Amino acid sequence: MNRWILHVDMDAFYASIEQRDHPEFRGRPVVVGADPRQGFGRGVVAACSYEARKFGIHSALPIGQAYRKCPDAIFVRPDMAKYKEVSRHLRMIFAEITDLVEPISIDEAFLDVSALVQGPEAAVRLARDLKQRIRSGEELTASIGIGPSKFVAKIASDLRKPDGLLLIRPREVLQFLDPLPVSRLWGVGPKTGERLSKMGVTTIRQLRQIDAETLRQRFGKMGNHLSRLANGIDDRPVVVERQVKSISQEHTFSVDTDDRKQMDAALAKMSDKVASRLNEADLLARTVCLKLRYGNFRTLTRQVTLRRPTMDGKEILGIVRRLLDRQLQPGAKVRLLGVRAALLRPRRSGSQFSLLF
Repeated sequence: MNRWILHVDMDAFYASIEQRDHPEFRGRPVVVGADPRQGFGRGVVAACSYEARKFGIHSALPIGQAYRKCPDAIFVRPDMAKYKEVSRHLRMIFAEITDLVEPISIDEAFLDVSALVQGPEAAVRLARDLKQRIRSGEELTASIGIGPSKFVAKIASDLRKPDGLLLIRPREVLQFLDPLPVSRLWGVGPKTGERLSKMGVTTIRQLRQIDAETLRQRFGKMGNHLSRLANGIDDRPVVVERQVKSISQEHTFSVDTDDRKQMDAALAKMSDKVASRLNEADLLARTVCLKLRYGNFRTLTRQVTLRRPTMDGKEILGIVRRLLDRQLQPGAKVRLLGVRAALLRPRRSGSQFSLLF
């Protein structure tokens, strides 16, 4: 039996919700992030509408640059509670289709519908029905890729945004992948892409023509991964429940600061939030990490692995303060601080923990 995997990716999720809730925003460039006219240009773009993308605005772009690219854009502060509630509603819609749902972020998920459909036409009908349920239930659009693997379905949805639907049959996988740039492969970032380019490899077809042993010699275990994906091989199942890998909080100062009291106050607030989330999920952390970004955007991360895991906010705060003591350059101004807890495990033996707490 062929596998049929859907990758559902909401279109410009945060910005689309704001346009839905504010009809006057529709058809206009919307940027979700700090308001540069009130927040002095701090922070980065969390999301933006497709109208804003025409001006070169994208996620993670400094908000000041977004303003310079489109000063007439509508800048909206994020409302994460609202976005999470919409995400919860979407997962309820997914659950009406199948129990095999793997959320991979707040606005996208994999669905395994192999047992529900007999062939590609039925998979397309089901995907269209799902798109209609999302549109009628949440007044939002989604792009859906359908393929025999998670990897192929993900690329298919990316290539048909916004409000798209693309089916890739098993026999079409290699033809579909061949012309695509190697950057489409999971794990191929700028450095790996540069190494492949020096080998004369820029497309997936060119990568597939290199034997697996050569790739293993050049890239180690990563070479085997690249070879499998270039050949369209991805046997990973849809995992219904995923474990949390880390819990984090970040704070961007409204003005770059060298005031240690201000930094300590931010660390205290973030440590308390991280500890609260650990306690809510009944988790312990073995690693505590500090993120430090200077005014020139130079970013450092430093971490400590504990002998005894913790969920205590005061202990987390003490650790990140000591890490800041060691890393902070005298007189340097800081733009952002972050606190992260990782290497998580359940506090009680046998406890289950999920991405969806």
